[in-house]
Amino acid sequence: MRDKARIAVLLAGCFLVAGLLLASYNPDGTLAAWTRSALGRECVDHEVGHYVTILDEDGNLVTKTSRSVYAGDEVITRHGKHFKVTRVDNDVAQAKLLGIDRDLLAYNEYFRNYELPAATGAQGQPGRVAVYHSHGMESYVPTDGSAFQPNGGIIQVGAAFADRLRNNQVTAIHNQTPHGPHDAQAYVRSRKTAVQLLRENPIALFDVHRDGVPDPEFYREEAPKQGTSQLRLVIGRQNPKRDANMDLARRLMSYANQQNPGLVKEIFMARGNYNQDLISTALLVEAGTHTVTRQEAEGGIALLADAVPVVLGIGAGAGAADQVRPAAGAAGWRTVFIIAAVTIIGVAAFVIVSAGGVPQARDKVREFFTKEFNFFGQKVRVDEGTRRRTDEDDR
Repeated sequence: MRDKARIAVLLAGCFLVAGLLLASYNPDGTLAAWTRSALGRECVDHEVGHYVTILDEDGNLVTKTSRSVYAGDEVITRHGKHFKVTRVDNDVAQAKLLGIDRDLLAYNEYFRNYELPAATGAQGQPGRVAVYHSHGMESYVPTDGSAFQPNGGIIQVGAAFADRLRNNQVTAIHNQTPHGPHDAQAYVRSRKTAVQLLRENPIALFDVHRDGVPDPEFYREEAPKQGTSQLRLVIGRQNPKRDANMDLARRLMSYANQQNPGLVKEIFMARGNYNQDLISTALLVEAGTHTVTRQEAEGGIALLADAVPVVLGIGAGAGAADQVRPAAGAAGWRTVFIIAAVTIIGVAAFVIVSAGGVPQARDKVREFFTKEFNFFGQKVRVDEGTRRRTDEDDR
């Protein structure tokens, strides 16, 4: 009997390991966001001197970004073009045009005909927005003197964002922890901050950064106003709330660009999760790059703050738009189903080995359910020979 128990435990362990390996990979072959390797790789962004140029199949520029780019990453431009990265060769990546993003176009049409309700002097619907910085050491060279500092200029950009939200009757909670050093574990450290902020029940969570692309004109060329910088919204594509996060990003880019054309350059769907699995309304915002001035970044993110109340339907924009509803996402359900299936298989293997075979296991299961769930008093016969053999094996 002891040998059977050892075999059962070994089988259960093998099934558990196999299940964890399966759950660690997404359908596209990339590591799931919760694995240590994925966490390490997704957090190397915004390093000065490292950026990737993404081109379409005709060699035209799609975008530039200071992060590690992987096949499967996606870009939705402000004009609605949807690209997917197919190949990465060092600092150059190629992307395929998937078509026009119909959801973004639908929001563009909605907000094109939208009129903000006239102010009545009454306080808008209460709502809290939380702001923090996973890379709080990021700074702006023309203003701050260097690309990184112990308490970087990005924290002041976050303060400008929070102040403008308050001007729009939104309660803004701004956490100024820098989470240094600027390394692969920054998002792990900032996750604790994000969890603490969620205890305040915010309606949305913004992680404010700056990019590391060296050319300042890349964030100035289509800026809506002189002295402001363009922005990028980033979504982690390895998080179970990706669909809900993406819906918020589409809404925000659509309305912000309707009010200030060119303000938001694009939505970038990057490998990783950026702690966006914690809430369905989480966004990472990149305010300019390290070679623009901090004042330009503050000007751009202040304009974004003007759009937030309308998109979330709070503060000065109360009643303007439906709030984004939580969504589990395909990746989250896939992991749940895999773990459940492996658990069932492991339990079945244990029962079969411990019972001495499939027929004996079937009889034991039938007898168990007959005793425990026989609501109608029915009796199920179990072969006595099988029962005697099983009892002898147990002894």
